Amino acid sequence: MENIAGFFVPILIYLFIFILNVIMPGRWVTGYATKPNSTEKLRYHLNGLLILITVVTCWALSCYYGFLPWNWLYQYRWYGLAGAVSFGLVFSLALVLPNPAVKASFLADFYLGRLENPQLWGGRIDAKMWLYLVGAVMLELNVLSFTAHHYILYGAEASQGIFTCAGLLTFFLIDYLTFEEVHLYTYDLFAERVGFKLGWGCIAFYPYFYAIPLWSTVALEPAHASNPLLALYATVFFSGWCLSRGANLQKYFFKKDPTRSFLGITPETITDGHRTLLVNGFWGLSRHINYLGEILMATGTVLCVGHPLLIWPWLYPLYYVALLFPRQVDDDKRCAAKYGPLWGEYLKRVPKRIIPFIY
Repeated sequence: MENIAGFFVPILIYLFIFILNVIMPGRWVTGYATKPNSTEKLRYHLNGLLILITVVTCWALSCYYGFLPWNWLYQYRWYGLAGAVSFGLVFSLALVLPNPAVKASFLADFYLGRLENPQLWGGRIDAKMWLYLVGAVMLELNVLSFTAHHYILYGAEASQGIFTCAGLLTFFLIDYLTFEEVHLYTYDLFAERVGFKLGWGCIAFYPYFYAIPLWSTVALEPAHASNPLLALYATVFFSGWCLSRGANLQKYFFKKDPTRSFLGITPETITDGHRTLLVNGFWGLSRHINYLGEILMATGTVLCVGHPLLIWPWLYPLYYVALLFPRQVDDDKRCAAKYGPLWGEYLKRVPKRIIPFIY
């Protein structure tokens, strides 16, 4: 029965988040993506941070009052992963099969999706934002449960690096949900459709794979790093956060008001009279400086767990490299088609793709 419960718990948590997303108060905001065959912008009902706090509080109370062990999600992690994988497949098929084909190949449609921005009840539920929300909340529950397992095993001898890693991942998730509106202006929200990549990715891959630095180390003998080393690793993480969050905020404010300064940086642009590109600040360092930030954040997180020669934690930043470097190529192609000669001028102004002065 415990194994069966472990299988269904992620699905029940996702249903709980769906209900909370509908009934809890939130902000109504206008995004960047448009409705199909229209210039009207989509509206979104955002309450992710409140939902994260609510779900984590419910989980903590259930553990505190003895309904569940603090490390229950770790104990049944494989069953939970199996449930998330299964639900992710069903969810992806349910969104793809009933809708008209976009690609000649069904496999391409299944992977990339057919619907661009599916919403319910006028935006009260947006599929993309809900997917990112369930992934973030489930990941946080896994982080807390996996860390609790380490403490239960080792008590006073537990690794401070494990706690630091958990703290950085928690910061990463709180930051994301604090700036939910900003992410309405990112590539995923206006350029991708909802299929296996986004659906299964957020339901199964995001909440379990992103926890791999903890998953693969919390049961190992504690590795004790010095406080200066942990401070250095945290500096790597927050350096990446500054690049990623700074770039996304600068782009967000620019799209909202092209004349607005950000951190004292007055926007500098190039234009062909119809389209405009930002060429200074974070976006003058490289064309995808936010990607470098994501990789640095993952690297700092992995270093904290204290097992630098163990391959499994490193799959986390390596995944970002494998995802973001090809995405940069695809994004450049899309921008070249969209902006034409203006994009060629932009390449001269900002020649590096991701890493300033190097690549």
